[in-house]
Amino acid sequence: MSNNTKSEIFKHEMKISKDDRSSIKNQNPCIIWFTGLSGSGKSTVADILEQKLSSLNKHTYLLDGDNLRHTLNSDLGFSNEDRDENIRRIGHLGHLMVDAGLIVIAAFISPFKKQRVETRALFDKNEFIEVFLDTPIEVCEERDPKGLYKKARSGLIKEFTGIDSAYEKPDAAEITMDGSKHNPEELSEIIINYLKNNNII
Repeated sequence: MSNNTKSEIFKHEMKISKDDRSSIKNQNPCIIWFTGLSGSGKSTVADILEQKLSSLNKHTYLLDGDNLRHTLNSDLGFSNEDRDENIRRIGHLGHLMVDAGLIVIAAFISPFKKQRVETRALFDKNEFIEVFLDTPIEVCEERDPKGLYKKARSGLIKEFTGIDSAYEKPDAAEITMDGSKHNPEELSEIIINYLKNNNII
């Protein structure tokens, strides 16, 4: 095969469409993209949200940042370039799952606006639902469930988001919630109501 392999690859159009796959699931496929600082509550709320959707007989899959760092993205570090590649891979994986008719829940810090804009562009209109957990860093640091802020403050972890690496807040997330003012159950219910009001479930 020549080095110019892309010119020799052709897209095969399949007979079964995303609409076919989602109609038998009785749902509108989408990706619910959680973003926010470490400790903001993303994984906790995402887990409760998936349980609620499952109880409503909805077909879901939860993509969690830490879990995928052990598998698909185990070869990546935490430089800005690796973080971009981490989100690029997840965006395309999520796109495939949405094409399969699923409601995908993705919980990633995804600190840079460019990452999130490029990921949103992969999806059709109304398929990308950005959920910004705007929990103050003081609260995240007080929680510090994994001890990461303490390590970052002591210099054991470099390029830690919110300490010595930037977090760029979304300008217009579909849902913005303060994780310090509501418990995870309440936060998940806000998202459920959004999905119902927008005819996703």
